[in-house]
Amino acid sequence: MQKKPLLICIVGPTAIGKTALSIKVAEHFSCDIISADSRQFYKEMTIGTAVPNKEELETVKHHFIQDRSILNPYSVGDFEKDAIKKLDDLFKKNATAVMVGGSGLYIEAVVKGLDEFPLVPQYIREVLNRDFQEKGIEYLQNELQEKDAEYFNKVDLNNHHRIIRALEICRSQNKTYSSFLNSKPKLRAFKTIYIGLEAPREVVYDRINRRVDQMITDGLIEEAKNLFIHKNKNALQTVGYKEVFDFMEGIATKEEAILNIKKNTRRFAKRQGTWFRKNKNINWFNYKTSTLEIFNYIERIHPIS
Repeated sequence: MQKKPLLICIVGPTAIGKTALSIKVAEHFSCDIISADSRQFYKEMTIGTAVPNKEELETVKHHFIQDRSILNPYSVGDFEKDAIKKLDDLFKKNATAVMVGGSGLYIEAVVKGLDEFPLVPQYIREVLNRDFQEKGIEYLQNELQEKDAEYFNKVDLNNHHRIIRALEICRSQNKTYSSFLNSKPKLRAFKTIYIGLEAPREVVYDRINRRVDQMITDGLIEEAKNLFIHKNKNALQTVGYKEVFDFMEGIATKEEAILNIKKNTRRFAKRQGTWFRKNKNINWFNYKTSTLEIFNYIERIHPIS
């Protein structure tokens, strides 16, 4: 029987070094990289999403990096379909591919498939959107905490789209959103190995703080100013941009905005850790582990030749 091709998923919290490792792994196995970072898809967003630089993009062929506009909605379901199609094409030429990113849901969609949910009456969505506009995101957060504490503890609480999606299910089905998660995985034509990078919390937080400082130096505020007219687009409900928008609207000073970016990014990293720790298939390595050790591990688990 012919051996299945291999998808190497590199995961972990933001600023841990996933991009650098993914490029080294892809170079070693002479394969392409699929980005599963849900904010690096958009061509208008560069600095605030830590898109690989020109040299990194030229070193290895990347897919789903800045290949669409924030003006065109793009869901995790769209990504699942497109990424599977791309992998089918890549595996015709190479038995290995790398997928990298901190968006756990997008990675799971490719590896396992999305969970299936019941249809929700349109009026429920309309009421929830009205609640958001009139009462604010905190009102929705409190309802989600009351009705589905499990999902509340892992969702991005600043992403009102995801909160509303969960509450649609809670209100229409009188069940938790979490109860519809973790359905039977879809069969895939490839095998998956997860490589996770980890570091002590203080190291992760320090790396985040330094990355944010570098983003400010590189022109994040100017980039966000150019996108202010689109601030309500889903793609821009993102740490780094929202805080600058608050500065532009006079809600926060520049210094407060920078501190809030750091604080909210640290919170995001914590939620990433919670999400990935639930996946018992991830093989964790210290962020300082030599790439040779990681190469050897992959080849021992799934001999390439």
